[in-house]
Amino acid sequence: MDLTVYSAPWCPDCRVAKRFLAEHNIPYKDIDITQTPGAVEEIIKNTGKRAIPQFVIDGKWVQPYVPGKGFLYDEMSKRLGIKKP
Repeated sequence: MDLTVYSAPWCPDCRVAKRFLAEHNIPYKDIDITQTPGAVEEIIKNTGKRAIPQFVIDGKWVQPYVPGKGFLYDEMSKRLGIKKP
């Protein structure tokens, strides 16, 4: 599986998403939108909105949270093949 995370250091939802990935030892490439020219435009081009974090899982763009509701733990566990203990 190839996973890229578009994020920013100031984003609390991004920190939650990365902590989830770290807890499950899922490797990913992090693209910091504040340091990567064109990253914001890439998000908008692929999602139609300016929202982070964004996951790109094997080329498919996925928003791993719902604004105001938080990270989608169950859905992301299924998408990433994480088995519940």
